[in-house]
Amino acid sequence: MQTPGEFVREQVTSVRETVDRVAGSVAESVAGAVGEKPVAAVSSQVGDFIREQRSAARVSLRELARTAGVSNPYLSQVERGLRKPSAEILASIARGLKISAETLYEQAGILDRRSGNPDTVAAIRSDDSLSERHKAVLLELYETYVREHRASSQAATQNVPPAPRHPKESA
Repeated sequence: MQTPGEFVREQVTSVRETVDRVAGSVAESVAGAVGEKPVAAVSSQVGDFIREQRSAARVSLRELARTAGVSNPYLSQVERGLRKPSAEILASIARGLKISAETLYEQAGILDRRSGNPDTVAAIRSDDSLSERHKAVLLELYETYVREHRASSQAATQNVPPAPRHPKESA
Protein backbone atom coordinates (compact mmCIF):
# COMPACT_ATOMS: atom_id res chain seq x y z
CA MET A 1 0.00 0.00 0.00
CA GLN A 2 1.26 3.45 -0.89
CA THR A 3 1.85 6.09 1.70
CA PRO A 4 0.10 9.42 1.13
CA GLY A 5 3.46 11.02 0.33
CA GLU A 6 4.26 8.41 -2.35
CA PHE A 7 0.81 8.82 -3.88
CA VAL A 8 1.16 12.61 -4.06
CA ARG A 9 4.69 12.34 -5.51
CA GLU A 10 3.43 9.94 -8.18
CA GLN A 11 0.53 12.23 -9.07
CA VAL A 12 2.77 15.31 -9.26
CA THR A 13 5.21 13.46 -11.53
CA SER A 14 2.35 12.38 -13.79
CA VAL A 15 1.01 15.94 -14.04
CA ARG A 16 4.49 17.33 -14.78
CA GLU A 17 5.02 14.83 -17.59
CA THR A 18 1.65 15.74 -19.09
CA VAL A 19 2.46 19.45 -18.89
CA ASP A 20 5.86 18.81 -20.52
CA ARG A 21 4.22 16.86 -23.36
CA VAL A 22 1.59 19.55 -23.97
CA ALA A 23 4.18 22.34 -23.81
CA GLY A 24 6.34 20.45 -26.30
CA SER A 25 3.49 20.07 -28.80
CA VAL A 26 2.57 23.76 -28.41
CA ALA A 27 6.20 24.74 -29.03
CA GLU A 28 6.31 22.54 -32.14
CA SER A 29 3.11 24.14 -33.46
CA VAL A 30 4.44 27.64 -32.84
CA ALA A 31 7.79 26.84 -34.48
CA GLY A 32 6.02 25.30 -37.48
CA ALA A 33 3.78 28.35 -37.86
CA VAL A 34 6.76 30.71 -37.73
CA GLY A 35 8.58 28.69 -40.40
CA GLU A 36 11.50 27.53 -38.29
CA LYS A 37 13.01 24.05 -38.38
CA PRO A 38 10.76 21.47 -36.74
CA VAL A 39 11.55 21.45 -33.04
CA ALA A 40 11.65 17.65 -32.97
CA ALA A 41 14.55 17.76 -35.45
CA VAL A 42 16.78 19.43 -32.85
CA SER A 43 17.33 16.26 -30.84
CA SER A 44 14.44 14.45 -29.27
CA GLN A 45 16.13 11.04 -29.21
CA VAL A 46 18.54 11.97 -26.44
CA GLY A 47 15.78 13.81 -24.59
CA ASP A 48 13.47 10.81 -24.74
CA PHE A 49 16.29 8.60 -23.49
CA ILE A 50 17.04 10.95 -20.58
CA ARG A 51 13.34 11.03 -19.63
CA GLU A 52 13.15 7.22 -19.75
CA GLN A 53 16.27 6.87 -17.59
CA ARG A 54 15.01 9.47 -15.13
CA SER A 55 11.64 7.73 -14.86
CA ALA A 56 13.28 4.32 -14.40
CA ALA A 57 15.45 5.77 -11.64
CA ARG A 58 12.38 7.42 -10.08
CA VAL A 59 14.09 10.80 -10.05
CA SER A 60 12.05 13.95 -10.56
CA LEU A 61 12.98 16.50 -13.20
CA ARG A 62 13.76 18.99 -10.45
CA GLU A 63 16.03 16.53 -8.59
CA LEU A 64 17.96 15.64 -11.73
CA ALA A 65 18.36 19.29 -12.68
CA ARG A 66 19.78 20.01 -9.23
CA THR A 67 22.21 17.06 -9.21
CA ALA A 68 23.30 17.74 -12.80
CA GLY A 69 23.82 21.44 -12.10
CA VAL A 70 21.46 22.69 -14.80
CA SER A 71 18.27 24.68 -14.54
CA ASN A 72 14.93 22.92 -14.32
CA PRO A 73 13.53 24.66 -17.46
CA TYR A 74 16.69 23.84 -19.45
CA LEU A 75 16.52 20.14 -18.55
CA SER A 76 12.83 20.11 -19.44
CA GLN A 77 13.67 21.59 -22.85
CA VAL A 78 16.39 18.96 -23.37
CA GLU A 79 13.95 16.17 -22.57
CA ARG A 80 11.41 17.58 -25.00
CA GLY A 81 13.98 17.92 -27.77
CA LEU A 82 13.90 21.72 -27.79
CA ARG A 83 17.58 22.04 -26.82
CA LYS A 84 20.61 20.06 -27.88
CA PRO A 85 22.90 19.76 -24.86
CA SER A 86 26.68 19.98 -25.08
CA ALA A 87 28.91 17.03 -24.22
CA GLU A 88 29.67 18.68 -20.88
CA ILE A 89 25.99 19.00 -20.01
CA LEU A 90 25.38 15.39 -21.09
CA ALA A 91 28.19 14.27 -18.77
CA SER A 92 26.58 16.19 -15.89
CA ILE A 93 23.18 14.65 -16.62
CA ALA A 94 24.77 11.19 -16.81
CA ARG A 95 26.36 11.70 -13.38
CA GLY A 96 22.97 12.76 -12.03
CA LEU A 97 21.36 9.62 -13.49
CA LYS A 98 24.29 7.45 -12.37
CA ILE A 99 24.85 6.14 -15.89
CA SER A 100 27.83 6.31 -18.21
CA ALA A 101 28.31 9.56 -20.08
CA GLU A 102 29.22 7.40 -23.07
CA THR A 103 25.64 6.10 -23.12
CA LEU A 104 24.27 9.63 -23.51
CA TYR A 105 26.96 10.51 -26.06
CA GLU A 106 25.78 7.58 -28.19
CA GLN A 107 22.15 8.67 -27.89
CA ALA A 108 23.12 12.20 -28.92
CA GLY A 109 25.12 10.93 -31.90
CA ILE A 110 28.45 12.14 -30.51
CA LEU A 111 29.84 8.58 -30.32
CA ASP A 112 29.21 5.61 -32.58
CA ARG A 113 26.96 2.94 -31.14
CA ARG A 114 28.62 -0.10 -29.63
CA SER A 115 28.19 -3.43 -31.35
CA GLY A 116 27.04 -6.51 -29.50
CA ASN A 117 24.18 -7.23 -27.18
CA PRO A 118 22.84 -3.97 -25.69
CA ASP A 119 22.11 -5.76 -22.39
CA THR A 120 25.73 -6.86 -22.08
CA VAL A 121 26.99 -3.37 -22.89
CA ALA A 122 24.54 -1.87 -20.37
CA ALA A 123 25.61 -4.36 -17.70
CA ILE A 124 29.27 -3.45 -18.14
CA ARG A 125 28.47 0.27 -18.08
CA SER A 126 26.28 0.02 -14.98
CA ASP A 127 28.76 -1.94 -12.84
CA ASP A 128 29.76 0.48 -10.07
CA SER A 129 32.69 -1.69 -9.02
CA LEU A 130 34.50 -0.89 -12.30
CA SER A 131 36.30 2.35 -13.07
CA GLU A 132 35.49 4.15 -16.31
CA ARG A 133 38.84 2.95 -17.69
CA HIS A 134 38.03 -0.68 -16.82
CA LYS A 135 34.62 -0.35 -18.45
CA ALA A 136 36.20 1.03 -21.63
CA VAL A 137 38.70 -1.85 -21.79
CA LEU A 138 36.00 -4.47 -21.20
CA LEU A 139 33.75 -2.93 -23.84
CA GLU A 140 36.61 -2.87 -26.34
CA LEU A 141 37.41 -6.53 -25.68
CA TYR A 142 33.75 -7.49 -25.88
CA GLU A 143 33.34 -5.70 -29.20
CA THR A 144 36.44 -7.41 -30.58
CA TYR A 145 35.05 -10.83 -29.66
CA VAL A 146 31.65 -9.95 -31.15
CA ARG A 147 33.26 -8.83 -34.44
CA GLU A 148 35.45 -11.95 -34.62
CA HIS A 149 32.49 -14.23 -33.92
CA ARG A 150 30.37 -12.44 -36.52
CA ALA A 151 33.14 -12.73 -39.12
CA SER A 152 33.71 -16.44 -38.43
CA SER A 153 29.94 -17.12 -38.51
CA GLN A 154 29.61 -15.35 -41.86
CA ALA A 155 32.58 -17.25 -43.27
CA ALA A 156 31.10 -20.57 -42.10
CA THR A 157 27.70 -19.85 -43.66
CA GLN A 158 29.31 -18.91 -46.96
CA ASN A 159 31.55 -22.02 -46.94
CA VAL A 160 34.61 -19.92 -47.51
CA PRO A 161 37.63 -22.19 -47.89
CA PRO A 162 40.50 -21.57 -45.48
CA ALA A 163 43.22 -19.20 -46.59
CA PRO A 164 45.93 -20.89 -48.70
CA ARG A 165 48.91 -22.04 -46.72
CA HIS A 166 52.28 -20.52 -47.28
CA PRO A 167 54.52 -22.77 -49.48
CA LYS A 168 57.15 -23.05 -46.75
CA GLU A 169 54.53 -24.37 -44.28
CA SER A 170 53.60 -27.36 -46.45
CA ALA A 171 57.16 -28.58 -46.79
